[in-house]
Amino acid sequence: MADNEKQPAVAKTETLFGEEQVEASPDPHFEPVMRLEEVEVKTLEEDEEALFKMRAKLFRFDKAGKEWKERGTGDVRFLKHKDTGKIRLVMRRDKTHKVCANHYVTSDMQLAPNVGSDRSWVWNVAADMSEGEVSAETLAIRFPNSDNAQLFKEEFEKAQTNNTSAKGSNDKAEVKKEEAEVKKEEEEKAEVKKEGEEKIEVKKEEEVKKEE
Repeated sequence: MADNEKQPAVAKTETLFGEEQVEASPDPHFEPVMRLEEVEVKTLEEDEEALFKMRAKLFRFDKAGKEWKERGTGDVRFLKHKDTGKIRLVMRRDKTHKVCANHYVTSDMQLAPNVGSDRSWVWNVAADMSEGEVSAETLAIRFPNSDNAQLFKEEFEKAQTNNTSAKGSNDKAEVKKEEAEVKKEEEEKAEVKKEGEEKIEVKKEEEVKKEE
C-alpha cells in the first residue's frame, strides 16, 4: 500500500501508562417492535393500612403426605381495613409477590410453639384464601430470631382482640366477601394477560403483512 494513501481514522485515547487503545464504539439503540400499555392491577390492599410487617418463612402441613411443605419466604403483614376495621394476615412470596397466606385473624386461632422452637409458631386456619379458594390449613411460620417471633405473637393477639369488637364482625360473611374479591382479582389478571397476548398476535400479523 502506498505511503501517501490515507488510512481510515480511528479514535484513540492515551492510557495512564502511555499506551494507546481504541475507544469502544457506543452500543446501538434499537426501538422495541411494539409498546405495551401499562395496566394497573389492584391488589385488594388499597383500602387497608399496614400495621405490622416482618420477614419470615411460611410452611403448610400436607395432610396427604403427612409432612411440612414450604409455601414461601417474604414479608408477613397485618392489614387493617379502613372501613370495617377488620385485620387480616397477608403474606406474599419474594420476587413473584404471589400470595401464600391470606386470612382474617379470628378469636378461635391459637399460636403454639413449633416443636418447642422459640422462633416458630403453628396455628390452624379454617378459611385461608391464598390459593383463590377457601381452604382449611395448618400453617407454621419461622422467624430469624425469638424476638421477632414474640413480636409477631403480640401483634397476632392484638388482631384477635380487635376483630372481636370490629364493626360488623362476622367471620363467615367476611370470608364470603374475601373469596369473591380474590376470584375477581384472578379474573382481572387473566383478562389483562389475554389482552396482552392478543395485542402481540395482532402486531405479529401486521409485521408479516409488511414483509409480504
